[in-house]
This record gives sequence, C-alpha cells and structure tokens, in this order.
Amino acid sequence: MIASSLSNQPPENRANEPLIDAKSVGVEYAKGKPAVANATFSISPQEFVALVGPSGCGKSTVLRAVAGLIESTSGELTIGGQLPAEARRRSQRVAFVFQDPTLLPWRSVADNIRLPLELQGMPRASQDEAIAKSLQLIGLSTEDAKKRPKKLSGGMRMRVSLARALVTDPTLLLLDEPFAALDDVLRQQLNEELVHIWRLNRWTALFVTHNVSEAVFLSQRILIMSKRPGTIVADISIPFGESREPELRATAEFAQLCGVVSQKLRDAAR
Repeated sequence: MIASSLSNQPPENRANEPLIDAKSVGVEYAKGKPAVANATFSISPQEFVALVGPSGCGKSTVLRAVAGLIESTSGELTIGGQLPAEARRRSQRVAFVFQDPTLLPWRSVADNIRLPLELQGMPRASQDEAIAKSLQLIGLSTEDAKKRPKKLSGGMRMRVSLARALVTDPTLLLLDEPFAALDDVLRQQLNEELVHIWRLNRWTALFVTHNVSEAVFLSQRILIMSKRPGTIVADISIPFGESREPELRATAEFAQLCGVVSQKLRDAAR
C-alpha cells in the first residue's frame, strides 16, 4: 500500500509555460533517413501525457530526445526553456524509466535505488532517508530492500526501477513502456499505483506505451504519432479527472474512448 510522498513541492517552472516544448522536431540516425519528422507538441508542468503510435514510429526516439540522450537534428526542443541536455545538467531534474529494469545484479534493492544519489554526491544519511521514502512509496518493505534482483519477481524489479527514478525527486519523469513485459493483472495494479504516486508528487510525465487501455487510464492527454518517420497527428484530451479507480475500466465512457484512440491509431498506421 502506498503511504506517503517523496515531495509535494511544485515544479520549478511557471505554471503558464510548457515544461516540454517541441516545435517541428526531427531526428535522423542516418542522413536522409528520419526517424521523427516535424513533431510539434507541448506538455505543461504537472501533466501526465501518454505517447502512442505504430511500432517503429519513433516514440522512444522522442523520449530520448526529451531526455537529452540524443540530439534532435531539426526543429526546436526545450525543457523549461533550455535545451534538453542543458536542462538535465542544470535546473531540471529528469528521470528515465526504461522497459527493462536494468538493475545491477550485484547490488541490493536499496543500493540499486541509491545509485543516482551517489552520482549526485548526496551525503549518505540523506541517501538512506530518501531510499526509505522511495521504498515506502512504491510498496516495498525493509526486507525487500536487502534482496538482490535475482530474488525479485518481474513486477518487483520494475517497482525498484521506478523507485530508483523517483528517489531523485524529479521534475520530469520519462517512462518507456515500463510495464510491457508484465501480465495484465499486475500491469493494471501498477498503473493504479503510478496514478496515485503522480497525484502525490505532481511531477510531469511522458509515458510511451503500445497499450491503448493503459494510455487512457493513466493520462490526461494522449499524443498519437504517425508511422515512421513519426510526427504528432492527434492530441486527445482524457476527461476522467485525476482520480482513476479500477472501476473506471468497466464504464461505457472508458470503452468508448479506447475505441476512439484505437481508430486514430489505425488511421495513423496507414
């Protein structure tokens, strides 16, 4: 059971300005072969936005460009008014959750979560305090904290990966299909917990997924990308408010909106 928040502090950006602002962004891995072309979108502070599209359309490329892990080759992309790599180094706290938990097998759960705090040079006592809060937030016990990754289930490993991102108290959380390998029941449970954590902490989230139901349940808006080279072809608002209870999935309104998004995806794949 999730019990407490790492932080209730608002983002550092002014609320009337986008945190992520992309204007005609393109990314080429090889000259003349764009992965993303002319992508334009913006995301406000504290928004939870899902990014969906056909396989290979460039969703993960957009996420990596926002993270500053790769550079856009055209257009303009800023995070809080700064280039992504500069924002990551300076004022913005950006955390990334990959599809694979990427845990270090020789480290305990606690020490895997500790890694970004060590890289920041945080004092050990402050690290321990932040780790304890992060473990509580994602529902792991002090006994779980002593285990090595090989002793954990797939769901628990993903919880640790999420805790490792949240322990840095991010302004911006980027998630690249983090629950794709999990069974439906566990995936839905983690979706519900992620919404709860977002409501407590109020970071901005950009969440890549292939799962339409997951996108509708989690997000306030859904951005849909075309086939490669990907661009944003639709921006759909989700009208369900911030509280997303499991029962929402059984409503006619939820099913109808999933149908609308699915049709937009089919159109985008043509």
